[in-house]
Amino acid sequence: MTQMALPLRLADHAVFASFLSVGNEALVATLVDLASSESGQGCWLWGPPAIGKTHLLQAVCDSAGDRSVYVPLRMLADAGPEVLDGLAGRDIICIDDIDAVAADPAWEGALFTLCNQVLDADRILIVAAAMSARECPVSLPDLQSRLARLPVFQVQPLGENERVMALQLRARHRGLDLPDDTARYLLTRSRRDMASLYGLLDKLDLEALRAKRRLTIPFVKSVLES
Repeated sequence: MTQMALPLRLADHAVFASFLSVGNEALVATLVDLASSESGQGCWLWGPPAIGKTHLLQAVCDSAGDRSVYVPLRMLADAGPEVLDGLAGRDIICIDDIDAVAADPAWEGALFTLCNQVLDADRILIVAAAMSARECPVSLPDLQSRLARLPVFQVQPLGENERVMALQLRARHRGLDLPDDTARYLLTRSRRDMASLYGLLDKLDLEALRAKRRLTIPFVKSVLES
């Protein structure tokens, strides 16, 4: 796993193999290509919370290994922009939640310096935010101009059937069998965003391991009621 000097670790599940690409095929194909490249333009991906942006950025870093670095700015905002120093030496820099520090002069100045170093060296910059680059509340015009050059992808949400497929893909990645009826039952008993559904699946995985049970509806119901 790629790490910075700070104690950051990529999530074990955040790999391309566990991300259902339905509706986002072009984005995933682009990221897979970038992860295996040493140079390129990069891209900007955006969408609401819990739609998969962090998963995809970390999947890039998992695939690229030590050539890459994952930078979660919402988590690092209080640490100050100095955490960006020296990152331009990596081939791939994945910046998550850039909107969390937008409009902060110190952060914007540091990000502008990093963007210049990365893009001028023909390295890869991948940025995620809740909105498009042109809508992001960046105050520094030169930084806005730099970021606006990145190809933009909106992460598309999953439909009902795709949510079932995504849960089953995640379950298989963990070595679990999640029947269709159980997956659909979970959709009616949890918040609808995939982060909450995945969190529930992780809990059920632990309980099923302890009880040596399969993920049937009666078992899932008993866990949810306990």
